Amino acid sequence: MDAKTQKAELTRAAVVGAALDLVAADGLEALSLQAVADRIGLSKSGVFSRVGSREALQKAVIEEFGRRFIADVFVPAMQLPKGLPRLNEIVRRWILRVRDVEASQGCIYTAGAFELDDRDGPLRDLLHDEITRWRAALRRTVLQAMDAGHLKPDTDPEQLVAEISAIAMALVHDTRFLRDARAAERSQRTWERLLRTYRS
Repeated sequence: MDAKTQKAELTRAAVVGAALDLVAADGLEALSLQAVADRIGLSKSGVFSRVGSREALQKAVIEEFGRRFIADVFVPAMQLPKGLPRLNEIVRRWILRVRDVEASQGCIYTAGAFELDDRDGPLRDLLHDEITRWRAALRRTVLQAMDAGHLKPDTDPEQLVAEISAIAMALVHDTRFLRDARAAERSQRTWERLLRTYRS
């Protein structure tokens, strides 16, 4: 990669990173090219040349949030054996991410879903696809835990995924809105109690 290409990629990464910070604070619909330009000291046309339209920038933000989420929660857990060790690690890391990242920056999966739930269009479709893809990965992990004999054979994977997601959503609410410093600890205990009902 030559120096010019590397600089362009770094600038684009800075644009998307700044946009992600703005969306976390103000929501997807509040995002503008000018706000990002002001934040990182580029012209509005400079931002446009890196990412394109406002909608393209919004999509880039959703994709970047998803990339960071998967890198923090899912990828490290893949180092553990399939089954309950991996599922436990995913949930543990999800709880820690909410406590350490979403508590201060917000969760685009949660906030974006509420923001776009009644708006059709490509932005909603992209966010829907990202969340659906994540839940499918979580469902595969549940199925692997069943195959390994760690969970009861009559476990409903969709139900368990929904319950795990509910724990995470409640945690976002309690850390962000209630500012409950013990919310992550409570969520971990909730998961442990829930898991006992599913274990073989």
